[in-house]
Amino acid sequence: MHAYNLPAVDTKSPSDEEIQRAVALLRRGGLVAFPTETVYGLGADAGNPAAIDRVFAAKGRPASHPLIVHLADTAALPHWARDIPDTAHELAQRFWPGPLTMILKRARNVLDAVTGGQDTVGLRVPAHPVAQALLQGFGSGVAAPSANRFGRVSPTTAQHVRDELGDRVDVILDGGACPVGIESTIIDLSGSTPLLLRPGRITAQEIEALLRIQLGRAGPTAPRAPGTLAAHYAPQLPLRLVSAGMLDAAVREAAVQRPVAVLARHARPGYSTAAVWMVAPLDAAEYARLLYAGLRQLDECGCAMIVVEAPPDTADWAAVRDRLARAAAASASGGGSGAAEGSGRRTTDNGT
Repeated sequence: MHAYNLPAVDTKSPSDEEIQRAVALLRRGGLVAFPTETVYGLGADAGNPAAIDRVFAAKGRPASHPLIVHLADTAALPHWARDIPDTAHELAQRFWPGPLTMILKRARNVLDAVTGGQDTVGLRVPAHPVAQALLQGFGSGVAAPSANRFGRVSPTTAQHVRDELGDRVDVILDGGACPVGIESTIIDLSGSTPLLLRPGRITAQEIEALLRIQLGRAGPTAPRAPGTLAAHYAPQLPLRLVSAGMLDAAVREAAVQRPVAVLARHARPGYSTAAVWMVAPLDAAEYARLLYAGLRQLDECGCAMIVVEAPPDTADWAAVRDRLARAAAASASGGGSGAAEGSGRRTTDNGT
């Protein structure tokens, strides 16, 4: 198998013995956090109802929110999906293993708990060598949402998982930092027209060029899919997304009463009133790789809010814009936290 045009992964890798122990734990119904090229997943045997229940409990995730099943290779597709269209095989041949999730009609044996009660299931073949070793050793599907509390910023290192879930997870396989850093692209192939449900590293333009069609956009009848709620991917601090031209004014306004952290694509001007200023990469893929780690770092800087310079409105930035817009929406809606003014801390219940 080949991986879809991904940067080199971290050289850190669990031993064969650690992989074997993790496989045995999955077979006993345990929870294993493991790295993929996108983010760390919280894995459980996708055919074990009790194990799936543990995933939802560990994350505080609503039962109606579906999970993505991770497979070792495309040969497993017929066990998990039915009426598989030719477009799925085309996408799998080009982009798997890689950061693409396909929504397909579910096979009869797939658990309702995995699909959120829907007639569809999300499937993906990850490219990370640690994920591949785990899946090949396990020999079946592993349901794995991101290994964090529901609605929070996704984890891209093993330490992020420890910070988020602690002893709620039985084993954490440390494969270093995830090289893509944001969640997979999600394409719905369960209907007559392929739909883009979530942008990711694999762009809509790449998929359209391969399939020689124009993707539709998700509407009210589209299947529910992970990471597509309006308020999502939220840091603990309130996050405000502003245009480059409005950044300085927004920081001055916010910093009058409280310390402000900034994530911008240019160096800090000498007159800025921001307490903390983080310079983000100019390249979209590198920005995405570092985004969640950066938001976690800003969460701990002692400020009361994060002001983010909006990235460019171009196709290569679509996935980053999507994640930041949902994070800002979580702040605008209050994230269901009811955090006290000035506390600078909140929790969310939005979705991962």
